[in-house]
Amino acid sequence: MAVYKIFPTKDASIYSLYPSRNTGLDEILEASTVVNSLSSSPQASRFLVQFSDTEIDDIIDNKISGSAWQANFRGFVANLEGLNITTTLAFYPVSAPWDMGTGKYLYSPEYTNGVSWTYRAYSGSTSWTTSGFGSYITASYGTELGGGTWYTGSANATVLPIFSTQSFAYTDSGDIDVNVTNMVKAWYSGTIDNNGFIAKQVTEFIDSEDYQIEMKFFSNDTHTIYPPQLEFRWRDYIFNTGSSTNTILNTQTATIAISENPGTFYLDSVNKFRVNSRPTYPARVFQTSSLYTINYYLPTASYYAVKDLDTNEFVIDFDNQYTQLSADGTSSYFTLYMNGLEPERYYKILIKTIIDGSTIIFDNDYYFKIVNG
Repeated sequence: MAVYKIFPTKDASIYSLYPSRNTGLDEILEASTVVNSLSSSPQASRFLVQFSDTEIDDIIDNKISGSAWQANFRGFVANLEGLNITTTLAFYPVSAPWDMGTGKYLYSPEYTNGVSWTYRAYSGSTSWTTSGFGSYITASYGTELGGGTWYTGSANATVLPIFSTQSFAYTDSGDIDVNVTNMVKAWYSGTIDNNGFIAKQVTEFIDSEDYQIEMKFFSNDTHTIYPPQLEFRWRDYIFNTGSSTNTILNTQTATIAISENPGTFYLDSVNKFRVNSRPTYPARVFQTSSLYTINYYLPTASYYAVKDLDTNEFVIDFDNQYTQLSADGTSSYFTLYMNGLEPERYYKILIKTIIDGSTIIFDNDYYFKIVNG
């Protein structure tokens, strides 16, 4: 399995209450709906995010190399309030280019040199279209004109539906992990131009103090380890042991070790970690070599995960489809792309396997660090 992450080239939030305000360098992306004392009508905010065509093309052409793949947008919650009912965010591909700008929400006077509710670029220039849309394009209507324009469909049936949604219940973590594969395929194929996507609550502008849902996420300008990311996942599982005479581990009491781990990697590194395993208490047999030097393969139902050592959060979680361990003539193994991991931090590898119907997780301090190159 493989996971490859890229970060936005630009992002910004836009606010109906402040039609010309730019927030291109703000640390927060916001998709909220509120009743504000500064206005007699309900208000909304949305956010836009764009990723590099060059990076997307390189991943699909040179790394995935024809394998079936999935692309997920991941965003990490900074603050979530008012979520007393299930709320849905919708993600649509933006239909027109926009400039990020250099403003922040709290700048006074406000910056107007980039995208806002009314404008795609600096204030007074290149407004968002509010009528006469092209095929499959729409926008807000009624009294809340502006707020971006986006595709709702495509003439290419292979990339439908072209938009995505994620619902959030009261008990959910609030993080975004939404499948945007069709949107990315549409960009890659040239079906639509890559102007990024816009995220908005499906239900907005509700004139009720009981319906105020604030959803804030970390932006690419955050000073935390939680910037938004586009995560490509594809299955590179191979179980081909060739002429190896090693057997598959069949005991739950086992010793696992990770080899080919120098402990430090640069951001652009790609490393094949080998997983060496053996029974902790091997059966006694008469032979001339040590039982402790015999390597075993883990069962095919074996997977890896990666945690941030400080926060103890999964940066790559166990996945039956995308984190399955492979095997060759030497050992079980997995390949890890280091890009997308925050530099100057330590990470821990976990191994999960299923033996005789029991799920066993090995967490034996398999550490490595990412450094700036």
